[in-house]
Amino acid sequence: MTDTASAGAAPEGGALSNLLHETRRFDPPAELAANANVTADAYQRAADDRLAFWADAAERLTWTKKWDQVLDWSNAPFAKWYVGGKLNAAYNAVDRHVEAGNGDKVAFHWEGEPGDTRTITYADLQKMVSQAANALIELGVQTGDRVAIYMPMIPETVVAMLACARLGAPHTVVFGGFSASALRDRIQDCDARIVITVDGQYRRGSQAALKPAVDEAVAECPDVRNVLVVRRTGQDVAWTDKDLWWHDVVDRQSTTHTPESFDAEHPLYVMYTSGTTGKPKGILHTTGGYLTHVAYTHWAVFDIKPETDVFWTAADIGWVTGHSYIVYAPLINGATSVMYEGTPDTPHQGRWWEIIDKYKVTILYTAPTTIRMFMKWGAEVPARYDLSTLRILGSVGEPINPEAYVWYRHNIGHDRTPVVDTWWQTETGGHMISPLPGVTAGKPGSAMTAIPGVSADVVDDAGQSVGNGQGGYLVLTEPWPGMLRTIWGDDQRYVDTYWSRFPGYYFAGDGAKKDEDGDLWLLGRVDDVMNVSGHRLSTTEIESALVSHEKVAEAAVVGASDETTGQAVVAFVILRGAVPKEEAQGAELVKELRNHVAHEISPIAKPRSIMVVPDLPKTRSGKIMRRLLRDVAEHRTMGDVTTLQDSSVMDLISAGLDSAKGDED
Repeated sequence: MTDTASAGAAPEGGALSNLLHETRRFDPPAELAANANVTADAYQRAADDRLAFWADAAERLTWTKKWDQVLDWSNAPFAKWYVGGKLNAAYNAVDRHVEAGNGDKVAFHWEGEPGDTRTITYADLQKMVSQAANALIELGVQTGDRVAIYMPMIPETVVAMLACARLGAPHTVVFGGFSASALRDRIQDCDARIVITVDGQYRRGSQAALKPAVDEAVAECPDVRNVLVVRRTGQDVAWTDKDLWWHDVVDRQSTTHTPESFDAEHPLYVMYTSGTTGKPKGILHTTGGYLTHVAYTHWAVFDIKPETDVFWTAADIGWVTGHSYIVYAPLINGATSVMYEGTPDTPHQGRWWEIIDKYKVTILYTAPTTIRMFMKWGAEVPARYDLSTLRILGSVGEPINPEAYVWYRHNIGHDRTPVVDTWWQTETGGHMISPLPGVTAGKPGSAMTAIPGVSADVVDDAGQSVGNGQGGYLVLTEPWPGMLRTIWGDDQRYVDTYWSRFPGYYFAGDGAKKDEDGDLWLLGRVDDVMNVSGHRLSTTEIESALVSHEKVAEAAVVGASDETTGQAVVAFVILRGAVPKEEAQGAELVKELRNHVAHEISPIAKPRSIMVVPDLPKTRSGKIMRRLLRDVAEHRTMGDVTTLQDSSVMDLISAGLDSAKGDED
C-alpha cells in the first residue's frame, strides 16, 4: 500500500465541492482472496443480466412455490420481486437448518450486560419461535395483523420477530430508547393490536424500566388488546388487565408449529424512520426480495463461512442494521452470531474486546462513531485482548473518516483485515455500496462501488451523471430486491420523498463524489451540506480533516449563518485521552486545529469556531444529531432531545459555545 493523503483546492461547479483526496490502498489478503465467496467476475455477470443474477441469489432461500417473474416494474416506482413465489421467513431462518441436521449448531452466543450468558442453538430457536407463534395465535393474532415490539437486546426479541414472521404478521420493532410518545405514534400508525415488551433492561450497570413507557403509550391506544411482558430484570412494574407475562403464556405452549407459506410480496415488517414533516415514515419491507437481498449481501460482503465464522453485528435490533444483519441474514445463512445487551464501557472499556476474545469472533460490524469512541479511550485498551481471530471488519451508519478506518484496521484488525465500509439505508433493506473483501483494494473512507446487481450513480442538479473527481447527489438507477415497497399507508409520500427529485431514479438524500478512479465517497446527508462563500462543502470531509489531527478523536461540523460568507463552519471536537487538560482548554489548540483544516482541505473550509466538548449528542444507535448542534450554533431554542443517549451533553455544549471562538484570520 501507499501511505500518503493529499488535499486539493475546491473546484468550481458541480453539486458539491470535492476536497479531500486519499491515496492509501489496502489489497485483500492473499488467502482471503483465494477463498472468497465472491470474485471479480460477479460484477460482469450482474451487468450482463441483472435479473438472472438476482434470480440466482434467490436460490439461497427455500421456496415452497417458485416465482413466475423475477421483477415486475410495470407500475414503477412500486416494485414486485419474485412474483408468484411463496415462502416463509422463519422457516428459512430456522427450521430448514434443523431439518438439514444442523440443529446443534449455535445460532446465538448471547451476553447480558451483567455477565449472564445464554447459548441458543438452531434447535432451541425453533422450539422457542414455535412456542411464541402458538402464543400469538392464542392471543388472536392472524395473518396480516401488526405486532409492536419494544424490547432490548435479549434473545426473546429475536424470537418475537421470527414468531411474527412465521405467522405472516408484520412486526414493527421500536427501539427501546424511544419515548412513550414515539412508541404511541408508531403503534397508532400501523394499528398494532399486540405489544411485546420487557419489565426493564440493563443499561450502564443499572436497571432501566421499559414497561412504564408502554403503559403510557398504550393508554392512548385503545385498540391494543394485550401487552406481553418478558421478565428480564425482575423489577416491580405496574400491571393492567391487558398485561400478560411472557413466561405464563409462551412457556406452556407446544414446541412445534407448522409454518404457512406467504406470497413473496407479503409484508414482513414496518420500520419507522424520522421524517422532515415530523411524522415518522413507516418503511415497508416485504418478504422474498428483502430476504434474498440481505442473505446475498451478508454472504458476499462479509464473505461469511457459516461452518467456521462467528459473526457480530454490534448494533441494536431496533434499527435496520439489527433486522438485516443480526436477525434475518445471519440466520438464513446458518451462521453463528454474538448478541450483546449492554454498552461498550460496562463494566469497563474493554468489554467488546473481552467478548471477541471469549467467543473467538471472526467478523465485527459496527459504526464509525463507536470506532472514534474507542480511539478516544486509547489503543492500549484493545491491546490487552486477543483479537487474532478477526478476519473482516465492517463499518455502517455513516461515512467512516479515513483516520478512523486506519485506526480500526491497525488496532483492531492488526493490519490483517479488510475493512468493508458499507452504505445502505433503512429504505434499501441491505447493503448497496461496499468493497468486497476478497476483490477490492480498499481506500480509507470510500465505500468504493455498488455491489454486483445494484446500480448507483452521482448526478448534478439536473440529474446528469457527474464525471470523475466531481460531487453531487447519490441516486440508485435500477430497482433492487431489498427496496422498500412504500411508506406504510401513504403511497404518495413514498413517491414524493424518494422518486420525485430525479424522475426515474431513487434519490437517497445523500451527497456523494466520484474520485479520480470513479470510486464512490459518501458525503453525508444533503441537508448537512454548507454553502460557504459559494462553495458547497460537505460536513463529512471537514470532520475527516479534523479527525486526521493526532489530538482529535471525533468531530461534528455544522453550518451557521454568517453575514460575510452566507454560512460559516462551526466545529465541535472530542480530544483523544492523552491531551493534557490545560492544552485542551487553550486557544492555541483551537488555532492549531483551524490551521490544520486549512492545510488539509482549503482555507475556505476553515472553521469559524471550534469548541472542545466532552461528548457529542448521539442517539443510542450512535448517530450524531447535527440538528441539535445547529440549534446551538445558531443560538436557537433547542429541539427535541428525547432520543439522545445522554441529553445532559447538550447543556454542557450550550454553556461553553460562546467562549469557543477561534481567531478570525
